[in-house]
Amino acid sequence: MAENGADRNGPVKGRTTIADSVVATIAGIAARETSGVYAMGGGMKRALGAVRDRVSSSSDPTRGVKVEVGEKQAAVDLDIVVEYGESISDVARQIRSNVAQAIGQMTALEVVEVNIAVDDVHIEGEEDEDEEQSPSRVQ
Repeated sequence: MAENGADRNGPVKGRTTIADSVVATIAGIAARETSGVYAMGGGMKRALGAVRDRVSSSSDPTRGVKVEVGEKQAAVDLDIVVEYGESISDVARQIRSNVAQAIGQMTALEVVEVNIAVDDVHIEGEEDEDEEQSPSRVQ
């Protein structure tokens, strides 16, 4: 049995391709794990995603994430909602670091940019009031 991808004739050759959806999933999870991020996605996308999550009992880690993936590099665009009181610049800096590190470690792609659009600020208790006034029609 060969070790490290090598056999008697030398290293085993081949090509590895990584789908955009894989990089988007990694970026979405890394961004959501960042302190100060309340949610991902903007406005209508987030509302539709919340309904979809209730119906399917799962959340989409790629919501609010767009990526471009080349052979050696990746670029990421994120739409986020930040917790009220958090420093947006600090949260954005930490997101960039977490996303670039996670993608780099898992895919060996170089992350050339992580663009962040802050679409909203979450205020504690805000959603609870909205849900009481207009209950979901979907259960």
